[in-house]
Amino acid sequence: MTEKIKQNQFDEVGVNPFNAPIPGESLTTAADMPKAWEQPPQYVDQDKAMEAVYMQLTEEDTLRKLINMINDGTPLDQIAQITLYKGYTEGKFSPDLMVMLIEPTLYLLIAIADYAEIKDYTMYNEEIQDEEDEQLPPDDIVPIDMDGDGIPDEESAISKGEEPNKESLGASLLSRVETELPEKVQDIKENM
Repeated sequence: MTEKIKQNQFDEVGVNPFNAPIPGESLTTAADMPKAWEQPPQYVDQDKAMEAVYMQLTEEDTLRKLINMINDGTPLDQIAQITLYKGYTEGKFSPDLMVMLIEPTLYLLIAIADYAEIKDYTMYNEEIQDEEDEQLPPDDIVPIDMDGDGIPDEESAISKGEEPNKESLGASLLSRVETELPEKVQDIKENM
């Protein structure tokens, strides 16, 4: 008469479905213990924030893992997204500054790949890009002039395949990328 109780999908993987936050629970946390992203950001200047990203990505252990990821085919845009989102959740910069850091972070990752002599790195996941392209409006629609100068907004230098310029990375960081980064990458490659 006793039947064996069948395990459900949550028991099979060892997850308790009732051990989750209550909807709206994050809105009731104590005001004296805010999350990192609920406080003023650590960096408000784009150059200083980019320098912090540079320092983080060029630490020896991080740089070694980063070179391996790029070599394994991880798209650079995904690495940039993860790096910048992590910085946002740690309270380093605001969401607006995070978006402004995308282009210089991609240039930095391209420089790392070039100095590591990885020629066939992946810039973005083509499957996702193809899905996004299908959602674009037809070609007969005129682009919107967002900045009011009478000229429709142009593509970024990254999408055109241009080299980084001093305006995107900042003169001081660009000089560090050109002088320090090759040595760091070479040391990593010798110890791999």
